[in-house]
Amino acid sequence: MATRIVRRSNDQSSSSQSNEPGKPKILPLATRRVAAWATEMTLVVISGLVPFSLGAYLNTRTDLNRVPLNPVLIVTEREISRPLALPVSYGTRNVAWPTNFLWTIAILAPLTLSAWQLLLLAKTGSTLPKRWFGVRVVNSQGKPPGLGAVLLREVIGRWTLSLSVAYVFWRNSPTFPNLGVFTVVTGLIMLLEARGLPLRKRRALHDVIAGTYAIDANKPLTAQLEEQKQTQWTETTDEDAAIASVVITDKTQPPANPWQWLQRNPSMTLLAIALLSMAGVLTTLVGTQIYIQTQQNRRVSEQRNSQQFLALIKQLSPNSGVSDADRRNTILAMGTLNDPQATKYLVELLAKETDPSQIETIERALTNIGLPAIPDLKRMNQSLAEDLESTSQRELRQQHLQHNQQTINKIIAVNSAKVNDLDLSRIQLFQYGAADRPIFNLALDKADLSGINFKGANLSFASFKGATFRGVGDDGRWDTFDDWIANLNGAQLKQANLSEANLSRVLMVGTDFSRANLKGAKLSNARLVGANLSSAQLMGADVSSAVLENASLTGADLSEAVFNDADLYAARLGRVTAIGTQLPFANLSKTDWQAADLSGANLQRADLSNANLSATRLTNANFRFANLTGVNFRNADLSLADLRGANLAEADFQGAILLSAKQDPADQFVQTPSTGSQSAVVKGVDFSQVKNLDPKQLAYICTQGGIHPRCP
Repeated sequence: MATRIVRRSNDQSSSSQSNEPGKPKILPLATRRVAAWATEMTLVVISGLVPFSLGAYLNTRTDLNRVPLNPVLIVTEREISRPLALPVSYGTRNVAWPTNFLWTIAILAPLTLSAWQLLLLAKTGSTLPKRWFGVRVVNSQGKPPGLGAVLLREVIGRWTLSLSVAYVFWRNSPTFPNLGVFTVVTGLIMLLEARGLPLRKRRALHDVIAGTYAIDANKPLTAQLEEQKQTQWTETTDEDAAIASVVITDKTQPPANPWQWLQRNPSMTLLAIALLSMAGVLTTLVGTQIYIQTQQNRRVSEQRNSQQFLALIKQLSPNSGVSDADRRNTILAMGTLNDPQATKYLVELLAKETDPSQIETIERALTNIGLPAIPDLKRMNQSLAEDLESTSQRELRQQHLQHNQQTINKIIAVNSAKVNDLDLSRIQLFQYGAADRPIFNLALDKADLSGINFKGANLSFASFKGATFRGVGDDGRWDTFDDWIANLNGAQLKQANLSEANLSRVLMVGTDFSRANLKGAKLSNARLVGANLSSAQLMGADVSSAVLENASLTGADLSEAVFNDADLYAARLGRVTAIGTQLPFANLSKTDWQAADLSGANLQRADLSNANLSATRLTNANFRFANLTGVNFRNADLSLADLRGANLAEADFQGAILLSAKQDPADQFVQTPSTGSQSAVVKGVDFSQVKNLDPKQLAYICTQGGIHPRCP
């Protein structure tokens, strides 16, 4: 019979020992366990956070070459974003070359440190933080647990179970996808799990699963056992008693490890295996029968549709002798068949028919089929577009292509909001006619085009006024991983109308928007790397946090547009109109604004390092606390511009205008100006490292309260 383990008043003895004069007070074992685990997690987080932060800092440097993001980092980002419902972009991203290396370390370092801690725990029973706090993990024999038990304890017992419970709760709560709530819930569950289960003598669940015990490493195990042998018959709740009960009890005590229990009870194990096998066989038989019946029903349906299709084909043959009205009815009837052969036949017939009434009927039939007809129409579209370059019957081919395009247009318009997985990549939905005049352009105003793949498609002159190119996805929430986001990478949208369209987070890498109308469009967080927006109209558009690295906006109208936190690194903005444009905190390093109009623009705290602002109009622009190192201000009009707090190191002011043109520079440069906005232009601004200041500019700066070594 098992010996019941009891103790005397251990709490009193422990308390008296810890409170003896001259001895430091020792924290309870449970508190030290939690502290050791928190320290382990802190070390892991720091090992990743330090290189990540350093990489993020270096990524802001403009003197470092930029390269595409490491594919390993892209895959890692996607895999993390999917379960956490984080929005993720699949477009090209350029970063500073050291950032790629450091961010890769930020992934590998925590993994390496975690593996090292697990190996230490398996071989010695302690990690460095556990040694610091006097905690040791042992198995039922009082030895280090081994790698298998440690993996079961940490990976399965501690992390997998806790994260799974927290994730299920968070995913089905009204707070989803708030990551802060998920973090708090996960922390609370892991803390409760680590504190122990009352029904298991305060042992943590991960210890119960792995058959391990967390004990006090400050006292020898034998001493702890001897102490337990001399105790009274009272109920025990601490972990020292738990480990002692396992080690000193006789062999009749049930094992703590479930695998040992299975070995001791082979009959129960065999019974469980037999029941599971029977359930598996029954499930397989039922599933097989359902599959066979489903396949049989499908074959019967396909055979019936095929027979109807053949009968309709006979009526459409040239020798059938049917009237035009009967022929049109037959075509419409074919459009009701749920048969791929009928769809393909109608698509091919549309590319051959010349009778306008028959063509209209075929378009109606294909529109009735709907989205299943798109793949065949797309293949025919691409074939006809290629034939235009090589055929002698160009005009006839153009007509056939036009009918194909019209049919696709109708199907998308009718099935708007159901096209989230539609593939229209490299499709031709625009064509020129005689004298280079458009004979077809897509018209999908206010349509829901969320998730369509328009990659490489020709959509020039299309009308997408008020259309939306992104949706909430299956979870019904915005800005999560499963959002339906259209792909417009490399598409042609020359002179397209996208006013008031929702293009937020849409992928538009290398897209051609030249002379397009984007007035009032929503482009926040969009990826426009290398896009061509030359002469485009972006008045009042929301382009906040968008990425426009190396994009061309030459001659575009950006008046009143919002570019807060946007990334326009090395973008070309020559001759743009940016009156009243909002650009605070934007990355404008190495941008070219030559001859642009930035009157009244807000560039507060923007990064304009090494930008070219020569011959630009900057009247009344706000440069407060902006980074203007190395900026070319040659011949720029900076009258009434606010430069307070800006960093002007190495900026070139040759020929720059610092005073309103309404005043006479010969009289005013050396006089104290009147109070107002003009007097605050350069007050307190450091011009000591500015290049090419002429005497009149220097005199004006000194009288305005600017800082320069030559000021009296």
